[in-house]
Amino acid sequence: MFRPVQIMAGGFLALSLLLAPWAQAGDTLNRVVDKKVLVVGMSGDQPPMNMKNRQGELMGFDVDLAKALANAMHADLKLSPMPFGDLTKALEAGEIDIIVSGMAITAERSRSASFVGPYLLSGKSILATRSAIEQIASGGIAATDVKLAALKGSTSASFVLEAAPNATLVEVANYKEAIDMVTSGAVAGMVADAPVCKLEVLRNPDAGLVTLDKPLTVEPFGVAVSSEDPEFLNLVRNYLRAYEGTGLLAKLRQKWLENSSWVAALP
Repeated sequence: MFRPVQIMAGGFLALSLLLAPWAQAGDTLNRVVDKKVLVVGMSGDQPPMNMKNRQGELMGFDVDLAKALANAMHADLKLSPMPFGDLTKALEAGEIDIIVSGMAITAERSRSASFVGPYLLSGKSILATRSAIEQIASGGIAATDVKLAALKGSTSASFVLEAAPNATLVEVANYKEAIDMVTSGAVAGMVADAPVCKLEVLRNPDAGLVTLDKPLTVEPFGVAVSSEDPEFLNLVRNYLRAYEGTGLLAKLRQKWLENSSWVAALP
């Protein structure tokens, strides 16, 4: 006597599964599976995360991670370099499938994209001589009254103004100018993202430069995907968890942040 009710319940269950948003693949996942191509957006000018070698080819931490993701999805990798500020718009427009570009996970960015990770913890750091680092560290960044260089108009310059009010900010046009000032003693140190500071230590092995063991702030780098495709988000999340668990991310950190052999490939 309960058979009709059971059939009806089963019918409603099947219908609810068909209509549930998580039961159907989104545009991104369908596009990657059908075309067997993963289009990854990155700026191409964020060493050591992503940059061009002497042959004009993209290389870096993000490039290796993108290759691993494409391989796991059984898709060909297509890198799409563009200005950093255009990446989120390209993701929203479906021009790229994913962003892997040293992008810090922030509340503001999370309004227009979903993030997986972090796959790397970065933050503001200081590049200086060992004696200068010790001088700054002894009293703390908030109390230091030394000169600190930072790129003009950058978040690093803003950080100096906010976190080191007693320091003198010297804004520069590029990192080379800042490093020259550090090595000549014109400034005590350069404030920049931790990967940049580590890179410059590697690129200038004879300059006596060092950087902090731990950054002054915490900026988690994540992979950005469309907020409208939870299935693809879940897929990328599972892969990143696997890469962390198997040690792949640790190997990439060692390769690009601790080993200097790849520096010779830069222009």
